[in-house]
Amino acid sequence: MGVPKFYRWISKRYPTIIEDVRPDQVPEFDNLYLDMNGIIHSCSHPDETDPCFRITEEQIFEDIFHYIESLFCMIRPKKVFFLAIDGVAPRAKLDQMRSGRFSCCQADEKSRTTALEKGKILPPGEPFDPNCITPGTEFMDRLDQQFQNFITSKISNDPSWQSCTVIYSGHQTPGEGEHKIMDYIRYHRSQPGYDPHTRHCLYGLDADLIMLGLASHEPHIALLREEVCIHHMPHHAGPRL
Repeated sequence: MGVPKFYRWISKRYPTIIEDVRPDQVPEFDNLYLDMNGIIHSCSHPDETDPCFRITEEQIFEDIFHYIESLFCMIRPKKVFFLAIDGVAPRAKLDQMRSGRFSCCQADEKSRTTALEKGKILPPGEPFDPNCITPGTEFMDRLDQQFQNFITSKISNDPSWQSCTVIYSGHQTPGEGEHKIMDYIRYHRSQPGYDPHTRHCLYGLDADLIMLGLASHEPHIALLREEVCIHHMPHHAGPRL
């Protein structure tokens, strides 16, 4: 669950905490954690204001997995690669999500009506419904199966994926992705023999990841995110740590 304008506020107040990174100048990390819902949304409907945008389910899956591979190749985690998709949320979050879903539908209908009034010709077929990105939907079931196939294939055929432990937490496991990630970090920190110098890299656009990272009190933790540009997919911009 995001915190509106928090990243903008903290980046202006403490500008030295942000560092632009290049793929060939990324620090070494032991563990990489992906909060997947931001990637799923950006790959399925990169421009919510464009009523003419159409994309197939197969293309969505392809874009998601291509983006995962690009992040993995950039960070190259040594020990753990954790992918977390939002599962069923607590009741209070469900109420908030329900309100957001209705607002999303109304905004989509308004943008289509406005486009038709301006004389635009909409392409055939229905646009992708972002409400499908909800635990328990048929779309998420299909995505979950594709994820398992993708991960199995990468572990079997890609030596770089074989060098670390890959953990996948899908939509059938309750809890938001970022909290699954933090639960994993806290659990392993409580185990005997845990290395306090483990270097963690969290990926996600939700600003609450900043708070969760600080609350973990891990001495070596970084947040990887893109500099979001309006009307463009987030991963078109440069990554920042």
